[in-house]
Amino acid sequence: MKPLLAFSGAYLFTLTITHLLPEALVLSSDHHRIGYFILAGFFGQLLLEVFSQGVEHGHVHHHTSHAGHVPFLLLFSLVIHSFLEGSILVPTPATGEVSESFYAILAGIALHHIPAAFALMAALLLRLGSFRRALPYLVLFALAAPAGVVASNYVVLSELLQGGWYAALLGLVAGNFLHVSTTILFETSPEHRLNLPKLTATLAGMLLALAVDLV
Repeated sequence: MKPLLAFSGAYLFTLTITHLLPEALVLSSDHHRIGYFILAGFFGQLLLEVFSQGVEHGHVHHHTSHAGHVPFLLLFSLVIHSFLEGSILVPTPATGEVSESFYAILAGIALHHIPAAFALMAALLLRLGSFRRALPYLVLFALAAPAGVVASNYVVLSELLQGGWYAALLGLVAGNFLHVSTTILFETSPEHRLNLPKLTATLAGMLLALAVDLV
């Protein structure tokens, strides 16, 4: 799991620095305002992780006192997190067409959700003790990001594209990504020792994100 986490964390971090942050700043005439949304996304994710217990970056905690109970706060925080990620996948405001970074961001979200899904299912199985009981909640998590895509493209698209709100949303999600990706990268090498598989996975994630600009 750790090399996969390192790969997804490096990809997400590089994508945030090279695409999300520049695009948010270009789309907004008030750069200071975008900075506030980036901070809100960063520290908002810190708050969400109080309830999600770090499932976003592969953590699984088993509390025997809660066995048999559905972790609704954990699910709620993950659904909000995923919904926001999906909500930035809209056409470029200037052209109305899919941007060059659209599929790169989509891939980043998918890569990030793979270890999160494993960790969530492990936590659900530990709590509920049954794959059949756990599966509906995993499906709920899987549908959260597509729900964000639908909401942004078909419900509030005109509102997002007016008044700089899409740039603000990009800043919010960029802050969110910065927290998740840096936490992943720091936690995969807590002993600060050279680990070749993790280092290789980290470099591969960074290089893949950079290669998106060349495709």
